[in-house]
Amino acid sequence: MSRGGAAGVTSVDVVVTYLELDLTGTHGGAQHGAPLAEHSTPLRIDRVPSADAPGVAATMYRAVGSGWQWSDRLAWTAADWELAINRDGVELWVARVDGEIVGYFELQAADDAVELKYFGLMPKFTGRGFGGALLSAAIGQARVLGKARMTVNTCTLDHPAALPNYVRRGFTVVRSEPRRRSSPT
Repeated sequence: MSRGGAAGVTSVDVVVTYLELDLTGTHGGAQHGAPLAEHSTPLRIDRVPSADAPGVAATMYRAVGSGWQWSDRLAWTAADWELAINRDGVELWVARVDGEIVGYFELQAADDAVELKYFGLMPKFTGRGFGGALLSAAIGQARVLGKARMTVNTCTLDHPAALPNYVRRGFTVVRSEPRRRSSPT
């Protein structure tokens, strides 16, 4: 990391990897080939009602992203969250175990694709094997939306298991790009 020009901002070199999954049933995905072992504790996956979705999305973004330098939505107001989350094609889902939120995912459907905009686990649930089950649930919901493909990007600041998790579930790398990214310190 190196110091940026503004006080309290750090610049860091990252590699952003873009991935894609064919949802038509001809390639990849958890439902094709040998089944993937999932977590022994089943997740309850629920769509967040639109009235609650902006607040839940903001809370989850901060809680999940705090350890991974997520910063693009940190300064958002309640109105920003409302505009981003409560619009056509956007769905917010949470996963629970015994009533406790484990993680979440945000899907955005447009044209022929579903983008996995945000995906992650609450800090106390990372490294415990829930990521695969949550990603499989996100893929399953993307299939329900009837689009041809699912896209996602990850970077070298994300959890080290993120990229392998995507690949294990059938995503293929489309491209990788080095970038310099600013992040609050």
